[in-house]
Amino acid sequence: MRGQEEGEGQARQEVRAGQAPQDQVLRVPEQVRALPAAHAQGRHPAARLHGQEEETGPRRRPLLHQEGPLEGRLRSLPVPAARFTDQLNAQIGHELAAHNQYLACAVHYDALTMPQMAAFFYAQALEERDHALMMVQYLLDTDAEVAIPGVEAPVTGFEDVVAPVRLALDQERRVSEQINALLRVAREESDFASEQFMQWFIKEQVEEVATMSDLLAVVTRNVDDVEDIEEYVAREQGDGGEDPTAPRIAGA
Repeated sequence: MRGQEEGEGQARQEVRAGQAPQDQVLRVPEQVRALPAAHAQGRHPAARLHGQEEETGPRRRPLLHQEGPLEGRLRSLPVPAARFTDQLNAQIGHELAAHNQYLACAVHYDALTMPQMAAFFYAQALEERDHALMMVQYLLDTDAEVAIPGVEAPVTGFEDVVAPVRLALDQERRVSEQINALLRVAREESDFASEQFMQWFIKEQVEEVATMSDLLAVVTRNVDDVEDIEEYVAREQGDGGEDPTAPRIAGA
């Protein structure tokens, strides 16, 4: 009994001295846990929610709109001169008119059962359409306005096998003059990108006029012998393959 009283007295003295009785204290070993990276850097979801995020490093800029390849190309090419774009839009109409005319020529030879001549003019029609779409693509690439004009109806009646070729040669010579005029406008306006664009068409027209001149000579000489005409076309007008220097075609 006396021993118990002495123990209780000692405990009261330890409490007064700021010490807890040793046999009544549960001692837990102190463990310091490392904060997760999100907490340590002030990026805990709750901190972001209440606007309490701390900046622990250089602030990251907001993600801006990234330019795609097309936007970069539009910024790299100057807008063509207004005079040039107006005339190029008109030329698109001339090329589409040539497409329709060559299509009419092809139908004429198809009706005469001249498959080689028909195939030649069907191919020529596609070339003229492609020329128009090359011009469309150039205007699109330079952020210029595209205005597709209306065209007149083609000639559809021909007196003989020579007439369509004679008409085609006149058409190619007229287109050559139009292409030369376009290049002249680009040069006068110091529109160097457009001048370079037209160089391919200059070369193309030289070949087209030469081809039609040769064909006209052959059909004129063999007007009464369509077999010789067909043989010549089959031999001389084969597919030359794609031109890697040609401008891009819209939609291709």
